[in-house]
Amino acid sequence: MPCMASRERSNGNAVPLDDVAKAIIEQLQQDGRRPYAAIGKAVGLSEAAVRQRVQRLVDSGVIQIVAVTDPLTVGFPRAAMIGIRCEGDMTAVADKLETLTEVSYLVITAGQYDLLVEVVCEDDDHLLEIITKRIRAIPGVTHTETFVYLKLRKQIYTWGTR
Repeated sequence: MPCMASRERSNGNAVPLDDVAKAIIEQLQQDGRRPYAAIGKAVGLSEAAVRQRVQRLVDSGVIQIVAVTDPLTVGFPRAAMIGIRCEGDMTAVADKLETLTEVSYLVITAGQYDLLVEVVCEDDDHLLEIITKRIRAIPGVTHTETFVYLKLRKQIYTWGTR
């Protein structure tokens, strides 16, 4: 299941990463709590230099340091991706969907669906309630198609470092 920040992403504003920045990011991807001194030793910088580099990466939006939970272990064994078609202003629909606590991923797309929404749920009844009573009740939603996750095979967080 994708895990991305719930903020708009800009296109075309890539931040160039040098080899040291990539190495720091790789260290944090292995263990987000790794001490700056240990990272510094691995990448050839002082603890203070690593601290400054990490802060610049955070400030520029390149990285976030967060705890990622496994939905299965915290009581949400059912996950699904829902394709949504809209009429009218799809951003208004997206604004409503953003408020649902079960929504873990939301993108505006081009193609068959206007929006793709990932949800995590307690069970199938919870998923049914989200689809029928909450998503389909949003003004502008004209169609939904649900893709229930059976097994997660791959999930990565290494973009831009390899």
